[in-house]
Amino acid sequence: MDKRNLAFDRINFILLAVCMAIVIIGFVLMAGPGSTEEVYNPDIFSARRIKVAPVVCLIGFAGMVYAIMRKPKGGSVEEVVTLETKEEAAAE
Repeated sequence: MDKRNLAFDRINFILLAVCMAIVIIGFVLMAGPGSTEEVYNPDIFSARRIKVAPVVCLIGFAGMVYAIMRKPKGGSVEEVVTLETKEEAAAE
């Protein structure tokens, strides 16, 4: 398969991986011990679990949207198709 036919380039995949890692970090920040009926744990309402972790996840998801919407440099798909048809016509 020709590289020019791919919708994503290397940078898109790197951005997706980094943003996925950020989302995972956000979920890890949300994790922790919970409360039971016998023992109340006030840590479930800490600022880290209620405010920081969701913001980190939101940043990660927004970055994923950007990584998906980002156009690779090197021309649009129409330009690549036009170039390929010109090359094929020249070869014949």
